[in-house]
Parts: sequence; C-alpha cells; structure tokens
Amino acid sequence: MKKRIRFVTERVAKNPALQKSAQSLKPDRSIWGVLGVVFFFIVPEIIGFIWGGEITDWAHAQTLSEATEVGRKFYWILEKIFEDGGSWINLSIGVLLLVWLFWDQEKPDSH
Repeated sequence: MKKRIRFVTERVAKNPALQKSAQSLKPDRSIWGVLGVVFFFIVPEIIGFIWGGEITDWAHAQTLSEATEVGRKFYWILEKIFEDGGSWINLSIGVLLLVWLFWDQEKPDSH
C-alpha cells in the first residue's frame, strides 16, 4: 500500500498539467503579489479574530434597522462572515502562500 501511495504521489508531482496549474495559483513575486496575499487572506482573518464579535453585533443591529431589502441582505452577509471570528484555515493558506512566494526560488518564465 505504501508503494502504491508513493508511486501515485510521484506521478502526480511530475504531471505537467498539475505543475502548470500550481504555478498559476502562485502569486507574483512583487509588491502587488505580497500585498494581495496579505490584504485578501491575512488581514481579514486577523480582523475577524480581534473584532469579529463586535462586527457581528453591529451588523445584526443594522440588519434590524435597515429600510431596504438590499441593505438588510448586505448586513446579514456581513454578520454571517464574521459570526465565527477568524478562520485558521484562511490564515494558514495566506501564510503558506507567503512562504511559497519567498521560498520557491524558481525564476519566472521570460516571454
């Protein structure tokens, strides 16, 4: 069983389509790539961990007092996003993307 798992793992790792797909997920090694990872993965989760409860309470109060249906839906969604606080999974993904960004020393293709 271990040999089969090892064989499948090696085969998947050498698959050119998978390698191309993984490279397309990697952010650019630039200020925009780093800022994108930080502002889309890491900062929202830190905000959720620190102020998630307050944001949820505020959004709930706004949902109850909002006059328009669109506004109520917006605050309801905001409440659902922050009701559990931050996500360790998203925070871990962000940190792993940053590590991958700086750890992988492969030079980008020059076209």
